[in-house]
Amino acid sequence: MSTPVTHAYIFPGQGAQFPGMAKDLYEKVPQARELLEKANEILGFRITDIMFEGTAEDLRQTKVTQPAIFLHSTVLARCLAIKPDMVAGHSLGEFSALAASGAMAFEDALRLVSIRATAMQKACEIKPSTMAAIIALPDATVEEICSGCSGLVVPANYNCDGQVVISGETEAVEEACAKLKEAGAKRALVLQVGGAFHSPLMEPARAELAEGIEKAVFSTPVCPVYQNVTAKASTDPAVIKENLLKQLTSPVRWTQSIKNMLADGAVKFTEVGPGTVLQGLVKKISAGVEGIEIDGFSALE
Repeated sequence: MSTPVTHAYIFPGQGAQFPGMAKDLYEKVPQARELLEKANEILGFRITDIMFEGTAEDLRQTKVTQPAIFLHSTVLARCLAIKPDMVAGHSLGEFSALAASGAMAFEDALRLVSIRATAMQKACEIKPSTMAAIIALPDATVEEICSGCSGLVVPANYNCDGQVVISGETEAVEEACAKLKEAGAKRALVLQVGGAFHSPLMEPARAELAEGIEKAVFSTPVCPVYQNVTAKASTDPAVIKENLLKQLTSPVRWTQSIKNMLADGAVKFTEVGPGTVLQGLVKKISAGVEGIEIDGFSALE
């Protein structure tokens, strides 16, 4: 008797958007069209017009980017016949993972994503802040150097071994980059982002999102959800809710999440949504893992 394949779904975060996203699904899959039209009603504007016909610049608007990626991923997941044994999402992708696993209703998750996007944009405008990618240094070295800088700068994304994104006040991030290069980083590259995501500077956004999270209904998911804050499997709605509240101001522990999924038996990883960034990270974490991307109608076929 063959051993069943433990199948993980993983969902991308901000930055994976592209012009024309989900248009093929809307045109060819009635269920996808119905969900996307429902999203237009919930959001109060036709996000599908921007997703299908908008420019890359149009898609970079905060109120559009996060809901668009969530919709592309979640609609695809609904169209897939295979059901996951476990799920995880990178940052924004955690909302897609929660919707796909049944921990949240599609409508509730979309409303929260919309609140989150607007709240993050407002938080970014309070103080000059940014993020930077640090390549080829141990996590502990990055943590130590950040803690020794004069301003606020913290590790924000543990993407894979040797790849950490830091986040904080602009001057502190620049200071950290200089020190990290001295310590042997191959690259310390300031990113073109709106602000210091997954850092304490997102506290105003967390407070705003908390109101929405309190009103949302959380259910027991059909499979474990590996959450960014703990990197551990969660199935308890109260724990899922608590971790989601902490997510905006805490680091994304993606490396640890994938390692825990592998330890718990994951054999196959399917990236559901726009882009292939997460597959690249998974392969860096564990080279021999089977991975596929489901990014549109042709992949569904």
